[in-house]
Amino acid sequence: MTQTSDNVTWLTQEAYDRLSAELEHLSGPGRTELATKIEEARQEGDLKENAGYHAAKEEQGKAEARIRQLRGILDNAQVGEAPADTGVVGQGMVVTIAFDGDKDDTMTFLLGSREDVGGAMEVYSPASPLGTAINGKKIGDTASYELPNGKSMDVEIIEVKPYTG
Repeated sequence: MTQTSDNVTWLTQEAYDRLSAELEHLSGPGRTELATKIEEARQEGDLKENAGYHAAKEEQGKAEARIRQLRGILDNAQVGEAPADTGVVGQGMVVTIAFDGDKDDTMTFLLGSREDVGGAMEVYSPASPLGTAINGKKIGDTASYELPNGKSMDVEIIEVKPYTG
């Protein structure tokens, strides 16, 4: 599971290995493939009107940005175990909350990093207003956090369990 604090990113071994493999591919074979695409498109003629060339250059820019992002994560990574099932909200925990005490208006999410779930689940950062408000709370506890519009929202912790992937 991941958590970020003081520029340290906590990762499970599985997440670290997955991100390392992605970085290795992007900075090795991925760069070679993009360079080949760019060269092939360049040979097609006028670069000002060459959509294939511009698309390949844009793809290259995105890949280089992802390489920088991955290096930043992995350079600051500390590998550890998934959190224990203590019933306390913290990084690496899947949390279900009820809004304003309404048990029918709930949301379940991971308190951690998007790098670990790849879009399979809603993720909130521990540093977000909601993450900060609920961190350390237990089932049955309530917390209040500030919404982007400046209003306050109360939530009740309904369930807390470790993220298992």
